[in-house]
Amino acid sequence: MTRRIVSFLPNYVVWILMTFITLIPIWWMIVVSARSRVELFDRPDFIIRSFYVENYTNIINDDDYRGFMINSIIISTSNSLLVTVLSVMATYALSRYNLPGTDSIFFWTITQRMAPPAIFLLPLFILFTRVFAVGEFKLFDTHLGLILLYCVFNLPFAIWLMKGMMDGIPVELDEAAMIDGAGTLGVLLKVIVPLAAPGMAVTAILSWVFAWNEYLFAATLTSFNARTITTGLAEFVTVTGTNWGEMAAVATLTLIPSVIFVTLAQRYIVMGLTFGAVKE
Repeated sequence: MTRRIVSFLPNYVVWILMTFITLIPIWWMIVVSARSRVELFDRPDFIIRSFYVENYTNIINDDDYRGFMINSIIISTSNSLLVTVLSVMATYALSRYNLPGTDSIFFWTITQRMAPPAIFLLPLFILFTRVFAVGEFKLFDTHLGLILLYCVFNLPFAIWLMKGMMDGIPVELDEAAMIDGAGTLGVLLKVIVPLAAPGMAVTAILSWVFAWNEYLFAATLTSFNARTITTGLAEFVTVTGTNWGEMAAVATLTLIPSVIFVTLAQRYIVMGLTFGAVKE
């Protein structure tokens, strides 16, 4: 027993060290959010000795930032639901039907994630402001525009993530359901969805987090109505200086929904990432 503990000790030390290194920036962000402007220019200290509540109350009482937070929740949640539904249908088709060029479709779908997002900015800006415009309506600075855009970038990753799980569900279950009179929709809802729930949870969580944290497209393709909370951080950098305290407070508030979301669904993440990894 002692020998086994000694053999695993280096692994535990490495993981504890990596966790500590990962959490230091987050803790420092919280420390900065708890200090006033005067205290921020004092000697660096990792201990919170007093809490400057005004950094948080100023943000919470600001109508603009409340709007940015609501926009982020609407866009991220809608994108997550849309991506999850589409990825289930796409991977079911790729897994169950002998479609021409299935391997090529799967490969070229995931290669879309290999390109740097910045190269899409100019084409997307033209599409949002000129091409996809009907009268006064444009996709620029709308919730719908960002939801569809994030879907385009998150869907390939979701398909790649769900494909292994869909392949791990035996085809015999589909056939048994069809013998009992179920159609394709019935098989999806009564057989596939319950068995693929862990993978769907992982897909929904990661899609939500990616959309919640995205900055580049939100900063370029919105002006005010659909601005997200991540773009609001830039408002604290002005010609007279940077309000580090309130910026850190916004960043801390932005982190809370993600932490709650991931914590509640943690067991599904482990199940989803390991489902279908081992095949008989």
